[in-house]
Amino acid sequence: MKRLIIALVALSIFACKQEPKVDYAVITGKIENSKAKKAIVKNAEFNAEIAINEDGTFADTLRIPENGFYTMSIGREFTPIHLGFNDILNISLDANKFDETINYTGEGAIENNYLAAKTLSNVKATANEAELYSLGEDDFKSKISEIKTANETLLNGLTNADETFISSEKQNLVYDNYALLNKYEQGHAYFTKQKDFKVSENFIPTELKDMVFDDSKAYKSSSSYKDIAFSKVLTGVFENLGDDISSVTTDDLKDVSDIKIPALKNDVIDYLSSFLVSPSNENMESVYNFFINHSTNEDTKEKLTKTFEKNKNLIKGKPSPQFVNYENHKGGELSLTDLKGKYVYVDVWATWCGPCIREIPSLKEVEKKFHSENIEFVSTSIDQAKDHSKWVSMVKDKDLGGVQLMADNDWSSKFVKDYGIQGIPRFILIDPNGNIVSADAPRPSDPKLVELLEKELKMQP
Repeated sequence: MKRLIIALVALSIFACKQEPKVDYAVITGKIENSKAKKAIVKNAEFNAEIAINEDGTFADTLRIPENGFYTMSIGREFTPIHLGFNDILNISLDANKFDETINYTGEGAIENNYLAAKTLSNVKATANEAELYSLGEDDFKSKISEIKTANETLLNGLTNADETFISSEKQNLVYDNYALLNKYEQGHAYFTKQKDFKVSENFIPTELKDMVFDDSKAYKSSSSYKDIAFSKVLTGVFENLGDDISSVTTDDLKDVSDIKIPALKNDVIDYLSSFLVSPSNENMESVYNFFINHSTNEDTKEKLTKTFEKNKNLIKGKPSPQFVNYENHKGGELSLTDLKGKYVYVDVWATWCGPCIREIPSLKEVEKKFHSENIEFVSTSIDQAKDHSKWVSMVKDKDLGGVQLMADNDWSSKFVKDYGIQGIPRFILIDPNGNIVSADAPRPSDPKLVELLEKELKMQP
């Protein structure tokens, strides 16, 4: 008998081990009036693409890490979505009226139709931002309280909804309210044109003022919690960084080290690295290593490394990439080596670039100030060959000074690629020996340019 019992227990254990774990949700659906080729479902720790067929239909099995809140994006539109193990969810919508038409059927539909109704309600209630944020403090609080009450009514009216979903969403509605309160000061200042507007002392609830951002679950479940956390952390970081990011050190980034939520830390690093892992920062390498050591997101690390490898040869003192035989508006051709012995301030621009053209008056002023100094101002157009005559005319019509060149192959010019230029205007300062002073120098409209040039040219203040 004892042996039989042992055998039955062993068989039971074996059977349990063989039972497959359900870790997926099935999503099917059809989208009308869309040319999108894929839908993206993601949260802080998950990212999946679902192929959309030519007729707008789609179907996939997603191995999700947990029951919870995700975001589904189709083209430029997105919507919150809740997925659970064993969900078999069918979605229908018209891309021309995305929020108004999205509808769910099947297992998981109750929770998701609520989220769709909530999203549409919120969009309508906050559509007129100028009107909303121009309200006085009391009226604004009253308005967003109405929004919260309407959503609570929707939530409380659900039957047979997942209890964990209900509990999480009740807290999410609190975060939604906090997020609107958090945006009020900036929004009111902007729409009422009161640049120095500050909310009254008691406007922000104590709970929001004292909120500690250490809830990884809330960061995934609530876009509002995520927005507040990201905003609060960045505010603290920028207070440490100050206005000058040309010499940011790892000590200035101590607040990043203290972030408790891994996904939040990854998002902050991803954002900050876009401009701090830059040749304009003299401490680029140590900052890069700091970000690599603190990030747990492999995609972010890969992007960081690519950026660093591209920029590491563009720091101050490195030999500058060369441009060779660029067409000179005054006739002939010019290479960077022809200007050796002088500082060279390069303005990379194009005739179609509004921000570039807005810098022209300031550039003329800087040229005038330094006209007798050992510096050459070189404006390099990256217009396409078909716009050559437009470049010729604009240089003449706007009476552009300095040396006016046209790159040999617009965005694909070797000089442009070697400097990693992805947006213009871009300004570069090179010393008389052909070495980089700044691969991302201040704009002519920035007073820091005059300070930099006076320092390099050793001019008396």
